[in-house]
Amino acid sequence: MSFITRRRPEGALLDGTGTTESAAEVKILGTIQSTIGAQPGVIAAARGMSHFGEHALGWVAIAGVGAALDRPRRRQWAGVAVGAVGAHAASIVIKRVVRRPRPNDPSVAVNVSTPSKLSFPSSHATSTTAAAVLLGRLTGLPLPAVLVPPMLLSRLVLGVHYPTDVLAGSALGAASAAVVLRAERKFGEK
Repeated sequence: MSFITRRRPEGALLDGTGTTESAAEVKILGTIQSTIGAQPGVIAAARGMSHFGEHALGWVAIAGVGAALDRPRRRQWAGVAVGAVGAHAASIVIKRVVRRPRPNDPSVAVNVSTPSKLSFPSSHATSTTAAAVLLGRLTGLPLPAVLVPPMLLSRLVLGVHYPTDVLAGSALGAASAAVVLRAERKFGEK
């Protein structure tokens, strides 16, 4: 299904799903792309992050290596993979329900291909936040503060998400990680 985007008089966008996109979000994207995104190497780095985070596969790979090298905490490493994949799956279900199209404005450059035309929530933000929370808990490092903001920003630099997409994705990822942590406490070794 294609989405038709047209300007409304008040400056908001009306897409084919009948939802209204904020002109402010498009302006934020343009500002991010013309400042941070214009710096040398930023788009290449953002593309690399995009490929790493695609379908949560980078996080699953890290969890697999951790499980192989840290046998005593293999169950927690598996929890990282389950959390990242579960968060990703939850974001896909929500995308299919909400059906918000990706940014489609002449002022926004799309700098990477995407597997779907749906935007809300950002699956990269969702799986990265879940993995970062779980990895941070496992390692004792402040990984959410280090890993989440760059991934969220990369989705905006690449022009494939609105700011509210990445914020909602991050919130969903944190909730997904909380579910995994609760399950580990409830069903973990006694």
